[in-house]
Amino acid sequence: MTRPVFLVGARGCGKTTTGNALARALGFRFTDTDRWLLETTQMTVADMVEQDGWPGFRRRESEALRQVTAPGTVVATGGGIVLAEGNRHFMRDNGQVIYLQAPAEILAGRLTAFPQEDQRPTLTGRPIADEMADVLAARDALYQQAAHHIIDANRPPEQVVEAILEALHYARAS
Repeated sequence: MTRPVFLVGARGCGKTTTGNALARALGFRFTDTDRWLLETTQMTVADMVEQDGWPGFRRRESEALRQVTAPGTVVATGGGIVLAEGNRHFMRDNGQVIYLQAPAEILAGRLTAFPQEDQRPTLTGRPIADEMADVLAARDALYQQAAHHIIDANRPPEQVVEAILEALHYARAS
């Protein structure tokens, strides 16, 4: 299988960490839609949102998804990529979609413990634990709708990668 593998899920679910490890295990390239946007626009997500608003950022995000999709690639997507129905269909039609599912309190804990300098701006202005609960309530059904496989991301990255390889019917080379 050289079809792309798309990782979807909320911020903090481990798409980038898992994606890098999964790409190594599969012998695929790894790309991240947020990183691609940062490199091609020379702007952070916060800058893009400030300049174009969330709708403008979401348009850029959809374009990034199409630009980075290629055979033999693991793609870590932005948490809100599933908000556009066209993106959900595009990923399902062009690859395997893996939803890295984790509870809101775990996601909030990870985002608090490992803040990133270029982390996306808050969507609501509320405390991160409340925001993550709201985000999951709004998006969980969309992540599930997009996904071919739902993987429990509430465990160490190597175990998450093993579960994905199993779901994709790959055996890790020893």
